[in-house]
Amino acid sequence: MEELYENRVKLSEDPTPEELAVFICRILYSKKARNIKLIKIDDKTSIADYFVLATGTSSTHVRSLGDAVEFFTSKFGVTPTRGEGRDNSAWTALDYSSSIVHIFNRESREFYNLDKLYADVEPIEVDYENID
Repeated sequence: MEELYENRVKLSEDPTPEELAVFICRILYSKKARNIKLIKIDDKTSIADYFVLATGTSSTHVRSLGDAVEFFTSKFGVTPTRGEGRDNSAWTALDYSSSIVHIFNRESREFYNLDKLYADVEPIEVDYENID
């Protein structure tokens, strides 16, 4: 999988907020995250331009998804300004300033319900098949 991102998916030296968010979605997809949603929130809040929401299947999966996002983004010199919940098995958040990544287990995703909070925003479709 590492080879996939090093050889096929590149992140520009100074990625736009959307490029970074899409790149993160592709990482999560490659690591089998479920229910990945990319939401443009810049019209709703000033905290970020995008939310990336994803669900892990277990506490180990939630942690490994967060680790994968950090690993692959760092290969292109992009690191989160903050991370929360790294030791939490239910929810991890990574703040990349323009994009905030929320990785939940199923129960936490239902409890926090960010999907409903931003239900009036149409999710952005990410092409996971044609990544060249």
